[in-house]
Amino acid sequence: MTFWEHLEEARWSIVRMLAAWAICLVPSFLFLPWIFDHLILLPARSAGYDLINIQVASQFTTHLSMSVYLSLLLAAPYMLYEVWKFVRPALYPAEKKGMQKGFLLGGFLFYLGCAVGCLVVFPLTFRFLVGYELSPSITNSINLSSYTSLFNAVTFLFGLSFELPILLWILSLGGLVHKDCLRSHRRHAIVALLILAAIITPTGDPVTLSVVFFPLYLLYEFSIWLVKK
Repeated sequence: MTFWEHLEEARWSIVRMLAAWAICLVPSFLFLPWIFDHLILLPARSAGYDLINIQVASQFTTHLSMSVYLSLLLAAPYMLYEVWKFVRPALYPAEKKGMQKGFLLGGFLFYLGCAVGCLVVFPLTFRFLVGYELSPSITNSINLSSYTSLFNAVTFLFGLSFELPILLWILSLGGLVHKDCLRSHRRHAIVALLILAAIITPTGDPVTLSVVFFPLYLLYEFSIWLVKK
């Protein structure tokens, strides 16, 4: 293919990706109120808090922005497939096999991380933060935008953190990381993962910190198994 043919193929790939995102946006917008009531707001309800809204358009903008995030998550597998289909002809057979494994495993780990962040880490983080008391004179009133920002940050950061095996696998392909190196630096990795867990959930609560740390440590051990040399 010529340069212009490659450019045309890339243009149509982008068009199909945008179309997939637009198709996913409609059901995301329609079903988001149900998802809010049955999933996102559960930690607040279980802690006995009702969210407040102090801006006129905040409920609509939150509905729209959360729908965009959800639709991108739904359309991501097809978007990754379009990227894979575009780069596949330029790869050797061994590279195709490796890239395909990386796409599939990376996508699975990201969604698994988002699920753990949403269902496990966020409720614990919210419960700690909302129960933290600087002074008895201060009453907590939880703002809608503050709540959704924390939910998005914890969910997305935990999804990214689950990409640790893929990152180490890619570095190993470039000769920058080796299996023996990962084994010998396990103690350093534990300290680094504790710091990462503290960044993801800056609560200071040892229970929450442990809930975040142990999955990350298991991912590190999985990375040692994944790296071949």
